[in-house]
Amino acid sequence: MSTSPAATLRQVISADQIQKRVRELGRQISDDYRGQTLVALAILENSFMFMADLARAVDVPMICTFIKPRYKQVEQGEAPMLEIYFSHELDIAGKHVLLIEGLVHSGVTSDFLMSDLRARRAASVKLATLLDRQSARRVPLQPDYFGFLVDDAYLCGYGLGSPEQTSRNLPYLAAAS
Repeated sequence: MSTSPAATLRQVISADQIQKRVRELGRQISDDYRGQTLVALAILENSFMFMADLARAVDVPMICTFIKPRYKQVEQGEAPMLEIYFSHELDIAGKHVLLIEGLVHSGVTSDFLMSDLRARRAASVKLATLLDRQSARRVPLQPDYFGFLVDDAYLCGYGLGSPEQTSRNLPYLAAAS
């Protein structure tokens, strides 16, 4: 999707709607983790704005960090397979981890990362996402916290988009018209 000046975008979720929902999620997460320290682990790039606003809305002690999974296309037999590499230096053993996504689509990446975090002996692992596209799910995964259910084919803005796009900085979510 091009977001050149000629591209037409229609607002799907307003900045006010996003901020209201993020505050609600912040209160819910704060209530769930009252008296504990939370390790917030945001997946780049699509979650950076959501993470920043959510961190300000949560009122329990919070360690904020980011990860960027790497993907590699490999051939295995007849069908291509996607491998997800994940590494971070943060010691999470015995800690409560909140994995933060901008959009959960197929769920494959989130499911893999949550399994990896559990294997690293986290006390608990939960998933928060701004957008949940359940219709595209390829694994049985349900976010613990989500902002909005969406079906739009492609959304941009509020941190979401592709590396070559100029619309990640929009304060709202938009789709191509």
